[in-house]
Amino acid sequence: MQSSLLRFVEILRSHALPVSPAETLDAAAAMEVVGYDDRDSLRNALAMTLAKSDREEHTFFYCFDQFFDQQAADFSTDRNSEGAYEATDSDHGGTDSAAENSPEMAGSGAGQAAGGGGSATDAAELAAAAGNSPALQELLDGELLPALLENQRGTLSTAMRRAGQDAGISNIRLFTQKGQYTRKILDSLGENLIRDAVIELERAESLAIDTLRRYRDVLREQVRDYVEQQYLMNAEGHNSAFMEDVLSKTRLSNIDRRHRDRVQAQVRRMARRLASRHSARRRPVKRGQLNMGKTLRGGMAHDGILFKTHWRSRKRDKAQLLAVCDVSGSVAAYASFLLMFLYSLQDVLPRTRSFAFSSHLGEISDLFRDEPLERAIELANWRYGGATDYGSSLRDFSRLALDDINRNTSVIILGDARNNRGDPELEIMQSIYERSKQLIWLNPESRRAWGTGDSEMLRYQTACHYCAPCSNLQQLERVVDQLLKSLR
Repeated sequence: MQSSLLRFVEILRSHALPVSPAETLDAAAAMEVVGYDDRDSLRNALAMTLAKSDREEHTFFYCFDQFFDQQAADFSTDRNSEGAYEATDSDHGGTDSAAENSPEMAGSGAGQAAGGGGSATDAAELAAAAGNSPALQELLDGELLPALLENQRGTLSTAMRRAGQDAGISNIRLFTQKGQYTRKILDSLGENLIRDAVIELERAESLAIDTLRRYRDVLREQVRDYVEQQYLMNAEGHNSAFMEDVLSKTRLSNIDRRHRDRVQAQVRRMARRLASRHSARRRPVKRGQLNMGKTLRGGMAHDGILFKTHWRSRKRDKAQLLAVCDVSGSVAAYASFLLMFLYSLQDVLPRTRSFAFSSHLGEISDLFRDEPLERAIELANWRYGGATDYGSSLRDFSRLALDDINRNTSVIILGDARNNRGDPELEIMQSIYERSKQLIWLNPESRRAWGTGDSEMLRYQTACHYCAPCSNLQQLERVVDQLLKSLR
């Protein structure tokens, strides 16, 4: 029971549902209380201890159904009752039901085993052939072939699960591993004995060869189904996490449309994580200069007794963030994800104004107020996309926003600084640098490309507080994390 619970917790964690050791202990205690027979009670008890939000609850129920449809019997291992296993399989539609409905089962003598007549005939045929085949006789004296002949689904299912545990089936991650684990489980079950018996019957040209082959194929089909289900259950979360890791390190310009929805969801998760980390925590002011007037007035209701003191606090001007994004063809993908990141953090970011530019620059803050996020980004690219002119765009920015920049203003510029040999307007950059709290430049190109060709990055770098390559989600998250720390 405990080992099965730990496996379930591992699957939850692979699907990005955090479960602490303390919560695992709470889940074990809940299972002891509700027992293992009532599936709904077990599910509700585990959900109360392991799922902490609507999103986590959705993930939990999905994983619970996947896990317990195949593995509910594992929680009853301590009872060591084969009948309990059979009941579990029939109740929850486990591996054996899939095998029972397979074409091999339906169209062969093995498919009639549930009815009893076909299996008796097959058993008699094989028993007669065993007189000239020691390997076949060994099979009939064992447990595997009789279980196949009598369609003992509980026994076969239990044997497969134990063979799978011995083979480490919970570690399956790749599609290409399915054949490897299938072979390991078949060997553990004793399928090699069936192969030896088939060879002997072939040499003897026995009429029972087709019957034995049918039962061998039924066994293989059941094991393949079991491995397939285990792959889907165990690999999905790990593969999803692996894919997210790959995408987080992939250049944003290389991410094609097939993965765009996944990356957008990943950006939102990153934003939630950063929002949780940097959310403001209100603390009462208990130090500084005493506000005597407010303290005395507060004590008038208590006959002048000063139950509560009030302190003077300095009012801080609100910070603001200006995001200036190059949306020309070479940089548009990076700008889209930066804007998506920033506008997914509105709960913790200060007032944000956004600007887009290529040959000229304009403010797009109204688009994000009036349109959904993806639509706003699409309109910004359409309005301001084109050939790049940093000098002209900086002049537009100076006219629109330079007077609003002060020591509480952070400015982020995202662009490759390739100016098509035009005037870079370094004086305007220097003015932004002197007025702002921090001027951050994010460049999708690597540092090695800065200053090459028509790149003005090395000159712009002299007028920035911080410059960094930023070509993937991992780098973008790190920069935004540092930005939020500086704005506290």
